[in-house]
Amino acid sequence: MSDEQQPYMREVRSFVKRSGRMTPSQAKALETQFAQYGLKLEQGLLDLTAVFGREAPLVVEIGFGMGDSLVAMAQAMPEKNFIGIEVHEPGVGRLLNNVALAGLTNVRVFCADAIKVLEQCLPAASIDTLQLFFPDPWPKKKHHKRRIVQPAFAEQLRGHLRVGGIFHMATDWQPYAEHMMEVMTAAPGYRNPLGEGQYAPQPEHRPVTKFQRRGEKLGHGVWDLMFERIS
Repeated sequence: MSDEQQPYMREVRSFVKRSGRMTPSQAKALETQFAQYGLKLEQGLLDLTAVFGREAPLVVEIGFGMGDSLVAMAQAMPEKNFIGIEVHEPGVGRLLNNVALAGLTNVRVFCADAIKVLEQCLPAASIDTLQLFFPDPWPKKKHHKRRIVQPAFAEQLRGHLRVGGIFHMATDWQPYAEHMMEVMTAAPGYRNPLGEGQYAPQPEHRPVTKFQRRGEKLGHGVWDLMFERIS
C-alpha cells in the first residue's frame, strides 16, 4: 500500500490538553520563572548533575496538576531532586510561582508530553521514584487504550528507573486500580514488595491531593500501588 493509500493513524495520547484559565500570576511565572526552573524537550538528553548542580536521588512526577503536592514533597525532602511533568500551562505556572516563592532549588519542570520526556530527555537508570497520582482513568471501555499504564509504558519506564527504584501509582477509580495491578504484575522486571495483588497504604510522604479529596467526597476509595524495578 502506498503512503497516499494508507489510512491516517492518529497518535493515541493518555491526556487531553484542556484550555484552563490562566491567572495573571501564573502567566507571569511562566514568563519570568521558566528560564530558571523549566526544561524543554529540545534540550535532549539531560545531564542531571548539571541541571540541579548536585547529585541526589531523583523523583519524577507525571501529571502534577496544579503542583501543590509536588511543592510540599520538595519542601519536605530537600535531599531529593524533583522533576514535574505536566501539559496544562496553568498548573505549570502555579508550580513555578510557588517554587519561586518558596525559594526551592530542587525542582524543575517540563510542560510537555511525559512519554516524549522519557524518550528524549531522561537518562537510563536515572529515576529513583516515578510518581503517577490520579491520572485520567478513561472509564469508558473504548477509551481504555488511552490509559497511560500499559505494558509498553511499563517497559519504557523500566529502562529509566534504577534497579531498586519505585513506580508509585495512586487512583480513586477502582477499575483503574485493578487495571494497573494487572499490568504491573505481568510486567517483566518488576515486583510488588508487598506481595502479589497487594495495594500499599498511603505513605506519609504523599500529600492528599485535591483529586483525592474530591474522590473521597464522592465516596470513592483510594488505591496506592508500588512496584520495584528488580532487573
